[in-house]
Amino acid sequence: MCCWSITASMANSNDMPLYKDPHASVELRVADLLKRMTLKEKIGQMIQIERSIANSSNIQEYFFGSILSGGGSVPAENASPTDWMDMVDGFQKAALGTRLGIPLIYGIDAVHGHNNVYGATIFPHNVGLGCTRDPDLVKRIGAATALEVRGTGIPYVFAPCIAVCRHPSWGRCYESYGEDPDLVRKMTEVIPGLQGEPSGLGIPSVASQLNVAATAKHFVGDGGTVNGIDENNTVSSYKRLVSTHMVGYFDAIAKGVSTIMVSYSSWKGKRMHSNRILISHVLKKQLQFKGFVISDWEGLDRITTPWGVNYTNSVQLGVNAGLDMIMVPFNYTTFQESMFSLLESKSILMKRVNDAVRRILRVKFTMGLFEYPYADRSLASMVGAQAHRDLAREAVRKSLVLLKNGKSSHSPLLPLDKKASKILVAGSHANDIGNQCGGWTITWQGNSGNITKGTTILEAISSTVSKETKIVFEAAPNANFAKDKGFAYAVVVVGEIPYAEYVGDNLNLTIPEGGIETIQNVCSSVQCVVVLISGRPLVVEPYLSMMDALVAAWLPGTEGNGVSDVLFGDYPFQGKLSRTWFRRADQLPMNVGDKKYDPLFPYGFGLSYSY
Repeated sequence: MCCWSITASMANSNDMPLYKDPHASVELRVADLLKRMTLKEKIGQMIQIERSIANSSNIQEYFFGSILSGGGSVPAENASPTDWMDMVDGFQKAALGTRLGIPLIYGIDAVHGHNNVYGATIFPHNVGLGCTRDPDLVKRIGAATALEVRGTGIPYVFAPCIAVCRHPSWGRCYESYGEDPDLVRKMTEVIPGLQGEPSGLGIPSVASQLNVAATAKHFVGDGGTVNGIDENNTVSSYKRLVSTHMVGYFDAIAKGVSTIMVSYSSWKGKRMHSNRILISHVLKKQLQFKGFVISDWEGLDRITTPWGVNYTNSVQLGVNAGLDMIMVPFNYTTFQESMFSLLESKSILMKRVNDAVRRILRVKFTMGLFEYPYADRSLASMVGAQAHRDLAREAVRKSLVLLKNGKSSHSPLLPLDKKASKILVAGSHANDIGNQCGGWTITWQGNSGNITKGTTILEAISSTVSKETKIVFEAAPNANFAKDKGFAYAVVVVGEIPYAEYVGDNLNLTIPEGGIETIQNVCSSVQCVVVLISGRPLVVEPYLSMMDALVAAWLPGTEGNGVSDVLFGDYPFQGKLSRTWFRRADQLPMNVGDKKYDPLFPYGFGLSYSY
């Protein structure tokens, strides 16, 4: 799709504009279209607005380059794939009705599957995938996610996150594959999964209409802020910034990633959204990134404190820094007015605008958007397809990390006995698909409860054990609930409630209080395996002696059968920690390779059934 090589001289002779000729080279098509565009059309291409304010009228008046769904922004509650396609195609029809007919590129977060869409397959979050140490697995997950996204008519995703999380207090640490830059670098194999195999030479490429344009995010240093505070300051030398936080971008660019999103965070006190040296000089010139650079949600507003002060100055700083597409997402009229004013005063030069629009058009041409602007209705069945759920189940199995098995090496509890006469399943997360999936699921922050289709861990256990086994479930058992009741063992499933960026920042990193009580109440009375559902390591040392076994299940997503597959021994434990498991929160930050390194479980730790 990205490698048309027929020259302009071979274009047809029907006076068709060169930019509409699929046989012409991408660069010639870009140049031809760019010279036909008015200033208003160029500025429009730089604007990305939220779907909730988009309509045919403003699309045709402002020539928007892109529309997005923010977290939880959907055409209707529990919308079907057809509902999504109808909405996206409606916006696209309006865009194609403009003077030049430049198609929109519709974008959405798809950070662990097509996570905004009811009924989609929700894969484990990246922290769990990092524990698999399996780049081929994440590549297959990328390909499956692309099919589900295309199954709703959307061609562009804001994924993957290739942050290197160095402090687990950060509320989006689970979006990071791990604390080791080399591990994160290897997991960029998700990009050719999403986009298809790269064309070579680092040129943005989307192989077919079964793939999507991807976004590497968030450039750069988002995982290294002081105390893991979201949107905060990363304090490091340039050498450390490159060696820790930038290496994933080397591989992402080599693999043809289409877009790169800039971080809300700062480096040495300077907001990344206004950092011209890192965006224009390092990313675009030194690393030779040819796709477009996109801001994060209201990223220009957040250049200042408080947000939004002197917006025109923020537009000047951000656009001159090298931002190409601006996720406005609502205040598009003010952005347009600011751009006109800044161009008139020469505070922004026309060549900067042309560079931005050239990059945006390049991506649109290389992904075939001009030839295939509408949804492929035959792909609707890809959303939540069984093959994808099977893949997610495999990913869950491979991501689980066994941290403890038995109160001595001679008394392992796992694998569990499927034929036990009576077992207890306890805890707030055992039968809750929302807790199991975590943040960025259906809504931005996620929610507890029956928020989408899937299999809970309780349901998975019920389908695994013998039909003669009696299962007792209690979400919050009291201190005497399990005592002398004849339970062979208990499976205790507890952990964090869903959260995402900012809201999820947590310096204490303790298991929520109800989870601790459940562990104490159950494990004091019966043999127990604790399955911890979390986006990061939590303080477990004070309770570890109570547990017969401990499994880090991270945020496994919709396929709870992947947990039961391993608990009952149908598959082995394979996961190895992608994060250092600390003893106390006051030890943080603590990462593999540090001089002072005294973890409860070191980076790379993970038991198996055979010691």
